[in-house]
Amino acid sequence: MTRTVVIVPAYNAESTLGPVIKGLRKYVPDGYIVGVNDGSTDGTGSLLRSLCDRAIGFPSNRGKGAALQAGFEVALERDCTEVLTIDSDGQHDPAFAPSVLKALETCHIAIGTRDLTGEQMPKHRRMANFLSTTATRLVSGGAVNDSQSGFRGIRREVLDEVHATGDRYEFETDFIIRAAHAGFCITNVPISTIYGPPSYFREVRDAMRVIGVLWSHRSGTFSKPVPRAVTQVDRSE
Repeated sequence: MTRTVVIVPAYNAESTLGPVIKGLRKYVPDGYIVGVNDGSTDGTGSLLRSLCDRAIGFPSNRGKGAALQAGFEVALERDCTEVLTIDSDGQHDPAFAPSVLKALETCHIAIGTRDLTGEQMPKHRRMANFLSTTATRLVSGGAVNDSQSGFRGIRREVLDEVHATGDRYEFETDFIIRAAHAGFCITNVPISTIYGPPSYFREVRDAMRVIGVLWSHRSGTFSKPVPRAVTQVDRSE
């Protein structure tokens, strides 16, 4: 049995959370699901407590980065071999989880990558994601095609070494850049593009946080990190 921990950060996701967890139970049946309630004001907290293997609750909204960090701490405590992160807003199809995890057999990080050229993504988000992804790829030197995707597979050794900063959306960008600079292999796994409820990404404030992270890593532009060897994951208990 693979020691897979699934982390679901959630903020006011009562209307979409149930199908996400149900899909994870189906497609990652051996996964240990950790739900992190990021100060929600609806029924998200009670749903996480009833549906997840472990639920963590923040008394107030701290941000997606803080929620992910709390989930990572639990994963490391459980001696995981890999982590899967997935957003709770229903914009990631859990059916792609096996493909994302499978990619960890040959890479350290697998990013569920949406089609950024399709019409499913709102035009303003498509442009913002394109610019962010292009900048992240230049700064990190890594193979990143969708820097804002929260659907990610991460191997244990990456969590042990990479210590990203930031409490909100900038955390995910900082994590990817630091991992790439450390030589960890990053790959992209095609996933479907689903858009339902509006994102909690604040177009100006969160974008400025991401820009700040990119600027802080500007010295790595066009860098070519020394690649790490990818050891085989032991998928037996």
